[in-house]
Amino acid sequence: MPRRLQAVFIGCFLAIIYGVPASQAALEMCRGRWPQAIDFFTTIPTTGNLRAFEKEMERSSVYSQQVRPWMQYFIYLVLRNPGEKAILGRDGWLFYKPDVQYLVEQSPKGSEDPVPAILAFREELARRGIRLMVIPMPGKPSVYPEKLTRRTGFRSPTRDLIVRLREAGVETPDLFEIFETKPPGASYYLSRDTHWSGDAARIAAEAVARRIRNLGWVDPGSTEYDAKPVWVKRRGDIMRMMQAPQLEQRFPPERVRCEQVIRRETGEFYQDDPHSQVLVLGDSFLRIYEKDEPGAAGFIAHLARELRCPLTTIVNDGGASTLVRQELSRRPGLLTGKKLVIWEFVERDIRFGMEGWKYVPLPTN
Repeated sequence: MPRRLQAVFIGCFLAIIYGVPASQAALEMCRGRWPQAIDFFTTIPTTGNLRAFEKEMERSSVYSQQVRPWMQYFIYLVLRNPGEKAILGRDGWLFYKPDVQYLVEQSPKGSEDPVPAILAFREELARRGIRLMVIPMPGKPSVYPEKLTRRTGFRSPTRDLIVRLREAGVETPDLFEIFETKPPGASYYLSRDTHWSGDAARIAAEAVARRIRNLGWVDPGSTEYDAKPVWVKRRGDIMRMMQAPQLEQRFPPERVRCEQVIRRETGEFYQDDPHSQVLVLGDSFLRIYEKDEPGAAGFIAHLARELRCPLTTIVNDGGASTLVRQELSRRPGLLTGKKLVIWEFVERDIRFGMEGWKYVPLPTN
């Protein structure tokens, strides 16, 4: 290659490498602020600070906000690649990559075992006379592997966790078993979302309530609730993870059937009660349809309807492995009068949960 041509290539390469941050800094200065990159030299370089710095740089970058969505759209059109966080399945279904990784990859040696944290939490509650029920939530590829690939024979490692917990005396309903019996044509998970459908949330709540009644762990309630059918349009969270509005427009919102739970006596939508005898901890599987549209139509509301009593809840998106227990530790008054704690977490958090599976002591009485 002639030296002049080499110099041109090198010049273009250096222009790309240095031109992007230089132009970003110049743009920020034109807007009346110091370049974001200076923050790197003004904070202590801890892991948390570096991650926060990286996220802020990505959020404020004009190239990230303006150019990347179009590049992601182009890559999808040409290569059918939906991005680093998503996997394109069959029939237009999208899957969250950590859900698939959890299902098909072996756990690395030394990965954190959730069982010690679960057993320690059970003992903490038992000292207060409170029982624990644990609900590992199936991820979408565990329930619909046929929408991911033509291959068969997938078995979620969570099934082994359920066996271990039961052997240790932990009450653990098996939603995998319940969802295996889905009738033909039933939609238990959304095609472009990580979460379940409104019908699946109701079916799971009914199954859990039956088990609680059979165990006799809580007193029968006296609050009567009715259910009101309603349809909502939901644009999947996996679509939002792609961060490409142009790509989102190619996929219409999914129409989802839900049932809103209404208190018969007042006609009001279901509401939590901090004085309930049941506390529910969980993640976004409990938030969907409950706290967002349409409201009062998720797992929590339907469980309350079946138990005929309102519930106390702590919900943290992506934080059910440890963060919900940390919040409970900061708010121990929520345990007053409780007879049962139900702890739900999506199965991918067994390996990828925020803050892992830390031991979280509860304050002494």
